[in-house]
Amino acid sequence: MDQMHAETAPPPPSAVASRPEAPPPPPGLRRYLALDDFQAAARRRLPLPIYGFIAGGVERDAALRGNHAAFAANALVWRSLVDTSERTTAASLFGRDYAAPFGIAPMGASAVAAYDADRVLAGAAAASGIPFILSGASLTRMEEVIKVNPAAWFQAYVPGETPRIEPLVDRVAAAGFDTFVLTVDVPVSGNRENNVRNGFSIPLRPSPRLAWQGITHPRWLGGTALRTLRHRGMLHLENMDATRGPPMLSREAVRAFGVREALNWRHVELVRRRWPGKLVLKGILAAADARLARAAGVDGVIVSNHGGRQLDSAAAPLDMLPGVVAEAGGMTVMLDGAVRRGTDVLKALALGAGFVFIGRPFLFAASVAGAPGARHAVRLLREEIERDMALLGVTRLSELGPDFVRRTHTCP
Repeated sequence: MDQMHAETAPPPPSAVASRPEAPPPPPGLRRYLALDDFQAAARRRLPLPIYGFIAGGVERDAALRGNHAAFAANALVWRSLVDTSERTTAASLFGRDYAAPFGIAPMGASAVAAYDADRVLAGAAAASGIPFILSGASLTRMEEVIKVNPAAWFQAYVPGETPRIEPLVDRVAAAGFDTFVLTVDVPVSGNRENNVRNGFSIPLRPSPRLAWQGITHPRWLGGTALRTLRHRGMLHLENMDATRGPPMLSREAVRAFGVREALNWRHVELVRRRWPGKLVLKGILAAADARLARAAGVDGVIVSNHGGRQLDSAAAPLDMLPGVVAEAGGMTVMLDGAVRRGTDVLKALALGAGFVFIGRPFLFAASVAGAPGARHAVRLLREEIERDMALLGVTRLSELGPDFVRRTHTCP
């Protein structure tokens, strides 16, 4: 009898370790099962000029499509019979521990799409344990955002003008940011024909067409536009310089960007000398530029083509990632552009990225459901990564490498 009992007894708990189920999402968010679901909802909620400004690329959208195609062109290879019951999505970046290997990318003018979007996204990132980068083209003062998220990074668009660069760097340091992200892929604005066709511009020009779009999208009109005017007044470019920038409706808004085509490696060296914290360059594609960044004392680079919003037909960041990693030396290499699923995150990590950043989906989530929507979007992606790790056969993200990825076809 004892022998029979021994043969039929269940294994000890350690052998059948189970993971606690996550609590269900709020009732209003249960229909959102993936990041793409928020984009579909935002397309209905937002006026076309604003939706197009966020979702669109440039010219034929070849670079935008190419970013997505690069992920589709790479398949994952799992390892079998691996105990993944103790897996974790935890990751570290610049000495700080995070709950997941992704963060929220900088997005300019976010507050036109979602009320108080800069603080909403900063707060969602802080609550979720992931990084957040505030855009230099944001419409909320950096000093207010860092109160919501003291670990936030700051991203700058700077012209090739030393008298403007130095005071801005000093302001960012005084505000308490410890990581300065210098975007280097916008010497001029991309040819965003979709913005012209849809009626969006900076400065934002009131027109009957724009008014009609507001009237026919009442949730955005009442929940974002009128609410912003009531509580915050006219939105300004708050963080382009050491002082407050012009309002979005002003013709001075264009001049605020300055002569960006004059920016060069000497200015990077200037920022490096003046900035006391971590320095990251965003918008690196060429391996040769990663080598120059390392020589300039840069701490990390974000491989990016600006989400397909600058040079059409630009190479996809995922395709350029291995070459940049090979030249990075001790620099941290990150990636953004077209990351939408947990499998996308894992592909990028396997090909050498230390972290990935994602923009549009989180802004769409905030535009649809505010702070709860942004937090739910973060949660969805983190849960995907955790599930995919089990399916892939890894317990730690550090176990990923090129052997987990196979190129299946050439991107168009």
